[in-house]
Formats: sequence, C-alpha cells, structure tokens
Amino acid sequence: MSAVVVVESPAKAKTIEKYLGRGYKVLASYGHVRAFPKKDGSVDPDNDFAIKYQIIDDKKKRLDAIDRAMKRADTLILASDLDREGEAIAWHVAEVLRQRGSLEGKQIQRITFNEITKKAITEAVAHPSQIDMQLVDAQQARSALDYLVGFTLSPLLWRKVRSGLSAGRVQSVALRLICEREQLIRDFVPKEFWTIEAACAVRNEPFQAQLQAVDGKALTKFAIKDGVSAKTMARRVEKGAFQVSDVQKKQARQQPSPPFITTTLQMDASRKLGFTARKTMQVAQKLYEGIEVNGELVGLITYMRTDSLNLSEDAISEMRAHIGQQFGSDYLPAKPRRFKTKSKNAQEAHEAIRPTSILRTPEVMKSQLDHDALRLYTLIWKRALASQMAPAILDQVRADISSGDLTLRATGSTLAFPGFRKLYIAGTDEPSKAEQEKLLPQLQVGDAIQISSAEAKQHFTEPKPRFSEATLVKELEANGIGRPSTYASILNVLRERKYVEMEKKRFVPTDTGEWVNKFLVGSFAEIVDPTFTASVEAKLDAVARGEIGWKPVLRDFWKPFKAAVDVAATADRPSEATDEVCPECGKPMAIKLGKYGKFLACTGYPQCKVAKPLNGEKEQAEPELSDQKCDKCGAPMAIKAGRYGKFLGCSAYPKCKNIQPLEKPKDTGVTCSVCGKGTFLEKKSRRGKVFYSCSTYPKCKNALWNKPVARPCPQCQAPFVTEKTTKRNGTELVCAREGCDWKEQIEAPA
Repeated sequence: MSAVVVVESPAKAKTIEKYLGRGYKVLASYGHVRAFPKKDGSVDPDNDFAIKYQIIDDKKKRLDAIDRAMKRADTLILASDLDREGEAIAWHVAEVLRQRGSLEGKQIQRITFNEITKKAITEAVAHPSQIDMQLVDAQQARSALDYLVGFTLSPLLWRKVRSGLSAGRVQSVALRLICEREQLIRDFVPKEFWTIEAACAVRNEPFQAQLQAVDGKALTKFAIKDGVSAKTMARRVEKGAFQVSDVQKKQARQQPSPPFITTTLQMDASRKLGFTARKTMQVAQKLYEGIEVNGELVGLITYMRTDSLNLSEDAISEMRAHIGQQFGSDYLPAKPRRFKTKSKNAQEAHEAIRPTSILRTPEVMKSQLDHDALRLYTLIWKRALASQMAPAILDQVRADISSGDLTLRATGSTLAFPGFRKLYIAGTDEPSKAEQEKLLPQLQVGDAIQISSAEAKQHFTEPKPRFSEATLVKELEANGIGRPSTYASILNVLRERKYVEMEKKRFVPTDTGEWVNKFLVGSFAEIVDPTFTASVEAKLDAVARGEIGWKPVLRDFWKPFKAAVDVAATADRPSEATDEVCPECGKPMAIKLGKYGKFLACTGYPQCKVAKPLNGEKEQAEPELSDQKCDKCGAPMAIKAGRYGKFLGCSAYPKCKNIQPLEKPKDTGVTCSVCGKGTFLEKKSRRGKVFYSCSTYPKCKNALWNKPVARPCPQCQAPFVTEKTTKRNGTELVCAREGCDWKEQIEAPA
C-alpha cells in the first residue's frame, strides 16, 4: 500500500511520516483550502442557498503538491483536526482532488487522533473511517449563516451608522452583552450598609467576629443603614460581657475540578496567567504540535479544541500510578474519577485537554519550553493530575458569642487534609469572594470572650463588574452562544473592529461599539438576542448529529432576517436627541456618529447641512495660531487636530490647503545616497513609527527605517551606515549598502 496523508499543520507532517514509515507521504494543507469568494452572491438564498467555493490563492501550490503525490499512491488518508472545521477541511481537500480526477480508483479514508504520539497515530491508521458529512454540513451551515449576516448587515451599517463598519452573527451578541453590562453599571445606584466588626480574644488568642443578631433577630444586609446607628451599635458591643453560646463543627469534602476543556482552559489561563483567549489557543496549538525530543517531534498535550471531559483509560492509569508514587496512597482515591460532559453535542470519543504523558512533568520540560509555553503546560499538567487526586477535607467551625440581646458570629475553616489542593486550586472570577481560610482558636460553650474594640464599617453595594475575557467566555458558554473553537476569534474581532477597548483587563465598549449595538438591537432585536442565537447553535448541533438537514436551518433563519433588513433599510439613521436647536433653520440638533466620533447635526438634513463638533460650545472654537507663516500664501499656520494627531494647516483654508508637520523634522546631516542633494530627515509615519526620508521629497523618494549614521563602512567604504536595534542582537551599526554584511554591535541586548 502507498498512501498520501493530509494533515493541517506542516509541524506535524515530518513526525507523523516518521511514525508511519515507508509507503506513507505526509503533506500539509496549511488549514482551509477553499473559502467563499470575497464578494456578494457566494451563498444564494434565491437558489436554495447554493454555495460557491473557490480555492484560496496561497493554497493552490499545497493542493498541487497533494495532487502530484496522489498520482503515485492508491490511498488518500485525510488526517485533519478532529472538530467540525477539520472535518470540513478533509471534505474540501477530497472535493478538489475529485474534481481534478485524481481520486478515480483510489481509496479515501478519514482518521482522527487526540494526540500526536506514535501509539495514537498508528492506532488511527489501523482503524480508519469515512468523512462525517453531518459534521461537514453543520460547518457549511455555520459558515453560510455568518456570511449572509456579514454581507447583508455590513453595507447597512455603512449607510445607517458609519462607513467601514461590519457585523457578525455571534460577535454582535457578544457586543450586546458587553454594552448591556456597561449600561447596568451606569444606571446602578449604590446602596449604603454598615457592619460591626469586633476584635475578640479567648485565653489571649485573638480572632474576629461580626455582629449577627440583635434582640434575637438576625441582622439583614441593610439592617444598619447609617453611620450614627452603626457607631451606637459598636459602642454597645464594646460594653457587653460576651461568652460563647454555641459552637457548630462540621467536616466538608471538596472535590477537584475536572480536566480542562477549551473554555475552562481559556478562563483559567486568563485568570492565572493573564493570557487572552487568542494567546491561550496559540500557545496550546504549539504544545499540541509538540517539540523535538531526541530528534523527534513529540506532541505534549491532547487536542485543545474539545468540549469532552473524558480521559483515556491509559491516561488515568498513568496518572494514578504517578499520584501513588509522588504523593502517597492517601492522595489516591479508591476508584478512578470520571467526569460527565454537560454539553449535549459533546463528542465523547474525544478527550479533555491533558498531557500526552504525565511523566513529562513541568520540571522535566522546564529547559525545553519557552516561558509562556511552560506556564500553560504547567497549568494543564496540574489540572489534569489533580482531577484524579483525593478530595480535600476542611474542618469548618461556626461559633455564636452572646451578651444579652447581642450575638456575634465567628467563622473559620482549617485544611484537615489538602488532597488535590496540594497541587492545584481552580481560579475564581471574583477574588474578593474567594475562599479565605481563617484559623479560629479552640472555642467551647461558656468560654468568656474579651472584646478589645468594635468597629463600624461602611459599605456600598456594587454593580456587576465589566466582563473580563474569562467571565465573557463563561457567559457565552452559559448562554449556548458560539462554540469552544470560536471564542478566541470572537473576542479578537471585537477588539480589531474597535468596538471595545480593554481597561484593567476588562471590556469597555467604545462609542462606535455602542452605536453599532444600538442600531442592531433597534432593528434586529431577535437576531442579536442571546436566546435566539443559542437556538441557532442548538440547530447546528442537531445538524451535526444528523437529526435535521442544514438547508432548513438556513431557510428558517433567512426569512425573518431578510424581512428585518428590508425594514431597517428604510429607517432613519440612529441618533440621540438633544435640547439644542439649529442656528440656521431652528430644527432640533441631534448627536450622530461620524468618521472621527460623535458630532452634532441638524435633523433637517439633507435640506439643512449644519453640523459641528460635540464640544458643548455654541460655536466652534477659534483655531490656535502658531508663530509660523504659510510658505505658499503667507497666512499664519493654525494648529489643527486630525486622525493621526495634531498638525499645522493654513488658516486661509479652504482657499489655501497647505499643511505641515507640527514639529519640524530633525536633520540627521547624512547626505541622501540616491540623489546626493538632500539630507535624511527624521519623520514619523501616520502610525507613529519613526523613519528617515530625503529632504528633497517628493522629487527624491528615498527613505530608510533605520537611522543613518555619518560613518563610512570600513568594509565596502559605503558613505554611511545605519543604526539597527532588535531584541535578539541589541543595537548594531549595519552597512546601508545591499550585499555588504558588515555590522558592529554598540549596545548589548536588553
């Protein structure tokens, strides 16, 4: 038998080819090979959602290589990743080769594996299957829905909100969640409440207690409403003669968290490592594809896009043996622990994210992984191993301390047996509410308690915090929106489109994001409703299970969506009403969103085109004049603000449109090597990056990114060299002449 094996990543190809041996040629598709053309009409609702695909430009040579290899093979083995996207890639590769006639008389097999190890690969090849068209159909339906929403809504946003905007089916729902949380925070009215904290002691051992009840009635959260009442109550506590009236003790068993799936990995990496979801998946991909060990690429973790909590029997056996050896029998449960996946559509044949070998401890891998890879690997390793360890045992104590009609309560817990907590504790989204273990002294009913002081503490209720990456992923997952493999791209797209900004690692909607959301909620309330989006996801899952066809899902979505689009196309451009009136026609002025942010515009548009900046002034401020004169008309140059910062513009605009940089470029004194007339000036690009260009521009367009230095090259005698700084090499002088390799380090790397 001779076979061509197609994987997604080139990093896997060499190792898998070595594992399989002679007769197998392993080639990479480098991800998807076909996509929708970037134009309208690729999905045609009027022709029963007929789909057009085209080969991605830079994948033609990959397909040509696979095509050539198939001429000498009798079997095509499709080994792309084991999720919907991977299944679709396998199908697209097969379809292209089938259309080229390369598969006539050839076998087509589909294999999947959870980890890149010799055992997993050979096992997969020994038990091939066929392409799962139900998964392919689910992926096609998802792509078609996202395409239809994007290509239909984006032009509408250009006309109704601002040019250059775009919308996505799932991203728009995520944006809505962020904007609604922001509005809740704005509307929130803090409510005051007070607590009484007492500094207590028994047999000279200090501890803290809180006022719990007065006159036999438990205090509610808002029972003490003001400072006067609180301080009066604190003085009563300080004067009381307290003794222990009740002690309750109980033992609690705390079970470990299950091994990671995609979403929980993203959440914990965000909480503990500060990784974005995108960075987590990028680093995890490298760990999955592996590193070289003894000249062989070894995958370090199982596949990282999964919603299954399963662990293989081999993995569980290896973990249990390691726990017994390293921690002792007390840390090993009597039976292996197995976790049940909640997701209805989870593929139970897949595994949770775990190390391919628990024997590759973080200590062993320390010298072979970079900083970020080691941190993420350690997180995965510890969580997987901890999931098979014994539960932690906590002794919890609650003591009531009474004096007449006043009752204080002290609580505490101690770790009787650490169990899995010796290795790993799951992160929390609200550190202030994280479990705090307080050690209480031995307390017995009747013990006299000394109160050294009682403090009245003021508190205010707080709104729910803004979403972090971890909490937003958690919210999306809880609402059934998107899938594990999509969360990283959803969050990244929101940032790239400037719909959100990150403030203290929390999502804050921008003006643009809020206006886009306002328009979408106003015109497409159902489409951006989390419940509706979750129902679409459920239907896509049903397609993947073979319960319904994919085209009925598209039909059910398209009809109400198209109707909403038609209505929105005739609606007015969204705006915010103001109390201002137009100085020319007397009609109300409204706030609208423009290319550079919000502005005031007359509602009488297009008959009246009055517009002005939103700066709270009745008239636009006078321009700030500089001490420079326009070199074209002699008028003073004014300091103006543009998209890329401040600049000088002629005050005679629009008669004279001359502009200049606010700061004069620095002259390096180095003669231009092209024209020999000008000198290199230090300038800044529109993006703020420093570069050096000839002073005779636009006659001479010679420019350099590196700083020219007036020193001839000692090797080739070029008239000048350049100064180049990199993280790896520090600062070096490098010859400016192409082909000369002279360089000299002048500053070591940081």
